[in-house]
Amino acid sequence: MKKTLVSIAAIAAVSVSTMTYATEGGGSVYPVGSENFTCCALPPPGLYGIVYAQSLSSDKAKGNDGQVVTPSTFKVKANAIASRIIWISPNQLAGGSVGAHAIFPLVNLDVNIAPGISQSKSGLGDITFGPFIGWHHSQNLHSVAAVDFYAPTGKYKSGDLANIGRNYWAFQPVYGVSWINPSGINADVKIMYTFNQSNKDTHFKSGQELIVDYAFGWGFGNGLTAGVGGYLYRQTTDDEQNGATVPNNKGRALAIGPSVKYDSGKGWFVTAKYQVDHQVRNRAEAKAFWVKTVFPF
Repeated sequence: MKKTLVSIAAIAAVSVSTMTYATEGGGSVYPVGSENFTCCALPPPGLYGIVYAQSLSSDKAKGNDGQVVTPSTFKVKANAIASRIIWISPNQLAGGSVGAHAIFPLVNLDVNIAPGISQSKSGLGDITFGPFIGWHHSQNLHSVAAVDFYAPTGKYKSGDLANIGRNYWAFQPVYGVSWINPSGINADVKIMYTFNQSNKDTHFKSGQELIVDYAFGWGFGNGLTAGVGGYLYRQTTDDEQNGATVPNNKGRALAIGPSVKYDSGKGWFVTAKYQVDHQVRNRAEAKAFWVKTVFPF
């Protein structure tokens, strides 16, 4: 078996890679599935904090035909806490509120391929930052547009089993919509398209990626919303190695699981979700538990 490389992107998008895997390391700069209910409705002007916590595990990776390509001893566990600072200006542009944000993830990653073949790393992952603009179309309907930038600040060493950084820059246009009803239907969709740059150490350029985080549920009128959530992932262009196309290795996955939100009515709320991957190709098949807390300063 060729040497296997395992990488973690930003918060904890863990996947496995041999030479035939989609995107370098089979991962992504964006932690797929990290958003949940009320993802795209901006609060009033001010300074806000968000804390994301995630626990992810995987015991297999699948190839281009859906076959398992990892040994039975393969195990990946990732735990992460990410702090996000959001500033919303009192000024408006094109009828919307403008602002900026930054995300600082702390990650612990354990990789076990076989007895005696394992590695663990902890530390700061790749930092995300960027501007945004958000609109309140009605009491229920809200949207946001943004451009996120991913900086290669996480630990990375070519050839290591465990990497908590991608070792390249990326940028990502974002558009999201939230329909919020305390006593009725709730729906959130966050659409992202990722443009990856080249890894200078490996001369590998990962393909472009379409990612959609989603949540659908029902508000019970007491601050509680419950339903389902997850993500859709599709790699849209081929990878390149040393300028040559790497064919037949595009990644894809669909995740779904139960999702809940509690809104205190006092400016803070918390969401939780357990998502399971399905229809996986050229990536690790994982299970992840997410918690997100939003609060004003």
